[in-house]
Amino acid sequence: MMEEKMRERARNAMRLILEAAKYVVEEVDEPLDLSAVKGDDCILVLCSDDENEIAQFDKTNYSLKINESELGCTKLLFSLDESIHTEHCIVWGVKEFVQFSGESVLADILDRQLQLTLSPARKSAGDTSQGQETEETSGVTIPHLPIKITKQNAERIAGIAGTGSLKFLPHWLFHYVSSGEQMYKEHRVPFDSEGWGALNAINGIKIEIKPENIEKSGISLNAEIVSPHITKEDASERITSELIERLTQRVRIKQVKGDAIYYEEKVVKPDKHNFDIDISEVYIPVWQIRGKKIVEINAFTGEILSVPMDEGVEIL
Repeated sequence: MMEEKMRERARNAMRLILEAAKYVVEEVDEPLDLSAVKGDDCILVLCSDDENEIAQFDKTNYSLKINESELGCTKLLFSLDESIHTEHCIVWGVKEFVQFSGESVLADILDRQLQLTLSPARKSAGDTSQGQETEETSGVTIPHLPIKITKQNAERIAGIAGTGSLKFLPHWLFHYVSSGEQMYKEHRVPFDSEGWGALNAINGIKIEIKPENIEKSGISLNAEIVSPHITKEDASERITSELIERLTQRVRIKQVKGDAIYYEEKVVKPDKHNFDIDISEVYIPVWQIRGKKIVEINAFTGEILSVPMDEGVEIL
């Protein structure tokens, strides 16, 4: 039986899990424990081993009225009794509780939103269908290019026998707007420009990424998120320096003095204040196939990376 102190600790832990998924969580009147609301999604939580409380919770329909709209509530039960069976609510046992508690801590460390999917098909703690589903995703949400190449296809592209693993390679996606001008004598030198780009946060190589291809979703439980070697501040400095170099112009002025003709050349550079740069972190999925050698495949395009990630990745 779940004692009161144990129930309070369970309630606090459930609150942390739901808050990691960006729900607004509040305590509610007994016998319930918590309510959690995010947009049009409402969850009611009961932490209990008491058969009567659970039976009442299971058979009762709950709804939340916001302004003039009425939302049906998903019922989430946490119970240490593995024999509990319900018909109309989702049940978390020890396995689910440990999994999502750990994932909420990881999401907090990585400053990510926990991807929490509650399937109505999950009826009881003994039902394995939800367990299989949750094993597929880690609960961590990151912005990334979608995976279009399967592990099997990546192994065929690599052309070697080996084991495959999925890694997410960090990049700094940036959008810049350059404006302003400089005057050199009677010549106007404009710096108007705009564009997108991405900087590999491991080796600093610049690539093109279409921002419309980026999606934000949970990733595979077994996938590795590679930590950036280049900080956002360093990336900003590199991007700014490259833009200054790209937009630097040489101005040549012709002057006539008597019978002589002179040409004066001036290098005109934009300043940092000419740029407005927005930088965000995105990830590229990569299949790493380890056999007699290491081959890495871009899981979005299917291209082979020229250098294994262990030695510093260079994307073709």
